[in-house]
Amino acid sequence: MKVTKISAVTLPVSNMKKSVDFYSKIPNFKIVFGGPDTQFTSFLIEDGEKSYLNLKLDKARLPNFGRIIFYVDDVDKLFTYMENNETISELGKLESKPEDATWGERFFHALDPDGYKLSFATPIGD
Repeated sequence: MKVTKISAVTLPVSNMKKSVDFYSKIPNFKIVFGGPDTQFTSFLIEDGEKSYLNLKLDKARLPNFGRIIFYVDDVDKLFTYMENNETISELGKLESKPEDATWGERFFHALDPDGYKLSFATPIGD
């Protein structure tokens, strides 16, 4: 018996509309349940295997969560897209530009509307 993947992550959010607007602008994040006027929203992230990002309205959420790391096919292209997307720029914050890490990924960091730390990364050659 073994654990094989993370199926979903659920984040408490203080403003569902802002969070839905932010995440819906990230490529390949598709709303499959809920929406901006609900208490709970699920985004499907599908590329071979399905995984979900859930948002739960909770105005008393704890702000220090950790970091969610999303693998992407082209980290530089996604950074440029997010940097130029008005909704993402208005609601979130890009904390760093793409860079190569010693552990074998090219990545950048961002914050969502509630200040959750997000990383977007692409594995690089050995």
